[in-house]
Amino acid sequence: MSAREIVEEPCVLRQQHQHDDRHCRCYKGGADRTLLDNIEPVSLQKETYYSRVTNEYTKQRQVRAASRPIKKGFQVLRQETLASGKLYRDPDFPPNDYSINFSGITRRTYEWKRPLEMVQNPQFFIDGATRFDIQQGELGDCWLLAAVSNLTLHPHLFHVVVPRDQGFTHLYAGIFHFKFWQYGRWQEVVIDDLLPTHNGRLVFMHSRNSSEFWCALLEKAYAKLYGGYEALRGGNINESMVDLTGGVVELIDLRSPASNLFPRLLKACRRGSLIGCAIESDHLGVRPESIMSNGLIVRHAYSITRVTAISLATAPKLKGEAHLVRLHNPWGNETEWKGSWSDKSPEWNAVPPGERQRLGLTFNDDGEFWMSYQDFLKNFTTVEICDVNPDFCDEENGNGGGVPEDVERGWKVTMYEGAWVANHTAGGCRNYINTFARNPQYTIELMDPDEEDDDDFCTVIVSLMQKNVRQLKRYGVDYVPIGFTLYKLPPGRQPGMKLDVDFFRYNASCAKVPYFLNTREVTTRFRMPAGHYVIIPSTFEPEMTGEFLLRVFTEIRQ
Repeated sequence: MSAREIVEEPCVLRQQHQHDDRHCRCYKGGADRTLLDNIEPVSLQKETYYSRVTNEYTKQRQVRAASRPIKKGFQVLRQETLASGKLYRDPDFPPNDYSINFSGITRRTYEWKRPLEMVQNPQFFIDGATRFDIQQGELGDCWLLAAVSNLTLHPHLFHVVVPRDQGFTHLYAGIFHFKFWQYGRWQEVVIDDLLPTHNGRLVFMHSRNSSEFWCALLEKAYAKLYGGYEALRGGNINESMVDLTGGVVELIDLRSPASNLFPRLLKACRRGSLIGCAIESDHLGVRPESIMSNGLIVRHAYSITRVTAISLATAPKLKGEAHLVRLHNPWGNETEWKGSWSDKSPEWNAVPPGERQRLGLTFNDDGEFWMSYQDFLKNFTTVEICDVNPDFCDEENGNGGGVPEDVERGWKVTMYEGAWVANHTAGGCRNYINTFARNPQYTIELMDPDEEDDDDFCTVIVSLMQKNVRQLKRYGVDYVPIGFTLYKLPPGRQPGMKLDVDFFRYNASCAKVPYFLNTREVTTRFRMPAGHYVIIPSTFEPEMTGEFLLRVFTEIRQ
């Protein structure tokens, strides 16, 4: 009797919107502006163009890497600049319109100035770095600012990205450096301190105090990393959270939340995770450019800065315990939630003084506000939790200033680099069974059951990331839909042997992503029995090409 071919549920494609608020009416000093949706339907024409551009980009990158001299680090460049008696000028990111706009054509004239030309006493930090320093400028990069805002809550992480060994006093030479995680490695980005201004004011991200410059310089370094300020226009907070930590982000759909989500958010805060959230534009029937009557903004990245349960005093309507979420709007102004538990709302009268003191409760027009967990679920549609890579601090910065003992860490991380190559390894998803076996295949072994459970299941997080796409925005290239599928190796199958098309015809997958998404990274958590598995990373359709990084996180006993 012949084997019966497996009929699987088809893989599902879903479009992911970017957070792009560069035209929001609420920006101080900005004209009436409109939120834009930059996601286009995927087409064969775009796939072909993407393949051509990425292949050419890879060749150019290899030629440049082979021909250029070894790059000097920040310390060497600063010493050379000090010896020259001149201030540093970055030859790779010059102060011109091409560094702002891909076309080199701008609507206004920008004047690039150093902080010393703008204020009498510039400082890198004033009383340290806090989320309240951050002010968004005219660039639609709230997805970056929300992550930076969250990062300031974790000094041991923040000062890996923003090193302390720089400023405007001792050894000042007009040169600064920052570090960003890029596809498995920490990359140093060196810049000069020439910043774009208009009418004497900083145009993009800046600090609330005009004499503080860490915000503006961090954004400039991030813009250089991706090829210009315009490359930062529109994105998802999961990108920036990963670039700032090397962690892995899990996307949670709040329209069907798990019953244990609140305890999970509490645990994420305790273990030092970064958390962001957003409201999709199709939610509640509002337009993308709208600021809702309750003060919340659609398609805008917020950071979650605290999750807590508080005790309440005896009150007619409020008794026992309240579950609360504190959020921060990177605009840093009065655009805040107006409902229950908002600034100065009557609900706070039921909170005992001791609890108010524990929360450090203040009410200012600074973009930060509280909501009840129930209202949070009713209004927000997605939350993204970035669990920090356990190797984060040890890899690049000694011990990164020391990881606090109360931050739980228990992940083993394995990374694989690969590529989808047309007519070779770009087979598309399982819907395209005849070409699916072409895709790269990676064997993993799960062998360490979770300690707290009585069963033999293991927790594994699989994360698939497209490489070097944001750098190609100047060519009109965007993220293609990606995902992955897992198969359990049957007894007798040797791990490491490539599976052929017949295997996939007659064997069902044991897990896969809920959707193929056109984002840089897709991540899913699974509970699996111990054993050997094969992970198949793929694009949604065949012949869509590009490089990728696959990371597999397995929980280990402490």
